[in-house]
Amino acid sequence: MKAYEVNFDGLVGPTHNYGGLSYGNVASQSNSQVASNPKEAAKQGLAKMKALMDMGFKQGVLAPQERPDVIALRSLGFSGTDAQVIERAAKEAAPLLAACSSASSMWTANACTVSPSADTADGRVHFTAANLNCKFHRSIEHPTTSRVLGAMFASEQHFAHHAALPAVSQFGDEGAANHTRFCKGYGEAGVEFFVFGRSAFDSRFPAPQRYPARQTLEACQAVARLHGLGEEGVVYAQQNPAVIDQGVFHNDVIAVGNGEVLFHHEDAFLNTEHVLAELHTKLSQRGGHFRALCVPRAAVSVEDAVGSYLFNSQLLSRADGSMLLIVPEECRNNERVWAYLSQLTADDGPIREVKVFDLKQSMQNGGGPACLRLRVALKDHELAAVNPGVIMTQTLHDRLNQWVDKHYRDRLSESDLGDPQLLIECRTALDELTQILKLGSVYPFQLN
Repeated sequence: MKAYEVNFDGLVGPTHNYGGLSYGNVASQSNSQVASNPKEAAKQGLAKMKALMDMGFKQGVLAPQERPDVIALRSLGFSGTDAQVIERAAKEAAPLLAACSSASSMWTANACTVSPSADTADGRVHFTAANLNCKFHRSIEHPTTSRVLGAMFASEQHFAHHAALPAVSQFGDEGAANHTRFCKGYGEAGVEFFVFGRSAFDSRFPAPQRYPARQTLEACQAVARLHGLGEEGVVYAQQNPAVIDQGVFHNDVIAVGNGEVLFHHEDAFLNTEHVLAELHTKLSQRGGHFRALCVPRAAVSVEDAVGSYLFNSQLLSRADGSMLLIVPEECRNNERVWAYLSQLTADDGPIREVKVFDLKQSMQNGGGPACLRLRVALKDHELAAVNPGVIMTQTLHDRLNQWVDKHYRDRLSESDLGDPQLLIECRTALDELTQILKLGSVYPFQLN
């Protein structure tokens, strides 16, 4: 039975803006208040989706959220018509309006954690929506995320959906940005790798001092239990607190894995030797041969890794068994990173090619190629059960580009967020999008 890794990329929403909302994310904070281009951002993402589809990879799309989030604003005491809510928020609490207007759901690596059917006790693909409770602007995403995922993966025979973990700091969960899966083949039992920044209840684990550790060990363990994962198929590792304090807010900013390969920075983890040994042992027991590609700090510093998003890349398996690394343009612009990548592909290793994509609009807000996609390993019959409306085709690509041209602005500044017309534009666009993607009613304005 064939199996595939399908990448579901987040479609950038109409309110894409640089609000500087993510403390600990250097790119997000450094570009705060810069005017954005939502139309260009969406088209850059669509171009990457089409390019990967054209290369033969299975590609899907995940819809954005309704923004501004009027329901969230109402829950914080703003009242009146929707327009009055927005106007009052803009006047009295502009930072709250910016948070409720964030298009951060575009980074679908944070949407949820996914465990393929080969790993789970009941033989279904499991999804747990991430609570993202470290940041208010992201903590309001999971109700809509759950409805969208339910509309995409609707078959109860093949898919199981879990609500987000309790929205408290002890169970901070950032989804697949801190989760990687290693396997010999996508349809075979693998080893799921959960990376956490701190423990909520065990003081033996050191915590970062400058920036918050967003993922807890307890959240990782809870997701593994919900998904019915056996101990033999799970490895937990702590992220190095020192790199969190240098802007590595998720594991996917310092490491990326695929198949039997982990591509990571020398300083990514605590107790690195033990972590790699456990991954090797457990993957060997499942018929695989684990291989770690370590990037030494002497070649690429953590600062260079964060600035270029070298590790926030997509590591993809090609038909001939080699791997392709998808990186942002910023990697080519960094002399040390590009020198390392040039040597990497010249060596006789698993990564044979690097492809560069212009994702400037996303990168300036703190998310690269890996942030934009959610990986879902699916067997043939499971892929057939996915809502076909969200699977990328040439026709869908063309239609989505036309949809973006019709509904998106080409410039958005902080002052524009207080324009009630923006909400109308967003709802009009999303109402049409749900028809294009065959999602049904998934947005709050459609459910009222």
